[in-house]
Amino acid sequence: MSPSDLLHVIVRSAAADDVPQIVALERDAFSDPWSGRTFLALLGREEVLFDVAVLGDPEGSEVAGYSVVYLMGVEADLANIAVTATVRRGGVGRLLLRHLLSTARARGVREMFLEVRQSNAGARTMYENEGFVEVGRRAKYYVHPVEDALILRRSLW
Repeated sequence: MSPSDLLHVIVRSAAADDVPQIVALERDAFSDPWSGRTFLALLGREEVLFDVAVLGDPEGSEVAGYSVVYLMGVEADLANIAVTATVRRGGVGRLLLRHLLSTARARGVREMFLEVRQSNAGARTMYENEGFVEVGRRAKYYVHPVEDALILRRSLW
């Protein structure tokens, strides 16, 4: 995906119609995927930022990526972010990340945390380039396969 292609990617709140594509993307991206029921339960919750990046118009049906953030007062947890393989490494993940950081900041969040697989060099580089720093480790956090998670933090102020 070229930088000009990003002009055709729109980030908006997720809707029930998006969930089947989100679940397919989730299964492709993660070894321990969330269920459709889990995603449906997130819709419309005030304390959750659940967004999708779609190709084309805001009502577009092609989900290129999604993100889930739990808001907890002045802190937030980036629980999940994924981009479909066909546009991965094309800037959609960074676009989603910047959108959720901006939205969280506007909602009063001061710090955002996340866990990332130690071996996920691409994601780690993106997070580090966006100002996240390693603050800890969760041993054997991931189970398929077993791997440590790095805890990253970013100040939003």
